[in-house]
Amino acid sequence: MSKAIQLRGMTWGHTRGFLPVVATAQRFSELNPGIEIIWEKRSLKAFEEFPVEKLAADFDLLVIDHPFVGYAAAHGPLLPLDEHLPAAFLADQAANSVGASHPSYTLGGRHWALAIDAATPVAFWREDLIAAHQLTVPQTWPELLALASRGHVEIPAAPINCLMNFYSLCIAHGETPFSDRERVASPEVARAAFASLRELIALGDPGCWTRNPIATHDLVASAANTRVAYCPLAYGYSNYSRSGYAAHQLTFGAPPAFEHAALRTTLGGTGLALSALRPIEHRAAALAYAQFAASSDVQRTLYTHAGGQPGHRAAWLDAENNRMTKDYFSRTLPVLDHAYLRPRHHGYMEFQERGGPVVHAALRSQITDQDAIAQLDTLYRDSLAHAPTLT
Repeated sequence: MSKAIQLRGMTWGHTRGFLPVVATAQRFSELNPGIEIIWEKRSLKAFEEFPVEKLAADFDLLVIDHPFVGYAAAHGPLLPLDEHLPAAFLADQAANSVGASHPSYTLGGRHWALAIDAATPVAFWREDLIAAHQLTVPQTWPELLALASRGHVEIPAAPINCLMNFYSLCIAHGETPFSDRERVASPEVARAAFASLRELIALGDPGCWTRNPIATHDLVASAANTRVAYCPLAYGYSNYSRSGYAAHQLTFGAPPAFEHAALRTTLGGTGLALSALRPIEHRAAALAYAQFAASSDVQRTLYTHAGGQPGHRAAWLDAENNRMTKDYFSRTLPVLDHAYLRPRHHGYMEFQERGGPVVHAALRSQITDQDAIAQLDTLYRDSLAHAPTLT
């Protein structure tokens, strides 16, 4: 690596997504003076929707959402890491996965990204407002509804979040979504999931329909907020549990139980992938950085301390990380370990992009549940046109 190499990376524009890769890139370059890594960022919405194949043409390093691996397995814009990284390193990643974070990037017999970030919807609350209003953190769904009826609950209900929570409520009502190739869920379970979510969201502020998890964290943690004390389901951001990040620190934990069972929320998080379309002379440097950024020691220290929400289990068990986040990691790890892994087949991303607005419209009673179920099932079957299997 004696020749100077400049790598370009693309990630998403939040503290959790941007600062940790910048920090690890800076340190990696200090340790490897012939390699410069320049990270750029895009919005959360663009991160969720922008075609990875277009980014792979311009960037050596890509932070991706795991459902993108279906396209990667079918069309090859990403480097299969199992062919290029040491087997022992990947075995450590697998053994120290947070929930299904590591296997979520394996498809078609290949591994497409390293799980550098882990997340799933969890609950959070303002301890000062809980005390000020003489409230109790809800432990069950009926307790949650009672708290929401008093105006103290917020849930992000932008279309993509409605879809992710719809999956969770289908499971809560007894059926795992996408269990066969004909429908997302049975009509009975889908209607029950719609009803449960609709009842909860209707008790909140109408502004929630456009808010994503970041906006909801910002709202609840803001100095101006004196009433909304609790959120039951939002992709967690450990940043808000840290001193100085927002006006008020948030406390995180498991969502309320649904009919005496823990809710299975829908796995999120991000992975570090390498483009297969960039100059081959960049490859060794990119692989070395990826292995550095995803390593146990870096994930546990530099990556987390820079604002990251790591994908390596050692970081979630680390005493110092839990001390500085009010035990965010230890309190939410069981939720991650129990999280539902959504489909990743080639075609699923189009279903997700179009299915979110359908669920959103149904929950707002802009279309009937029957129409929404029919549309979702059609979208799902269409998404399988190029997917020979569901794994």
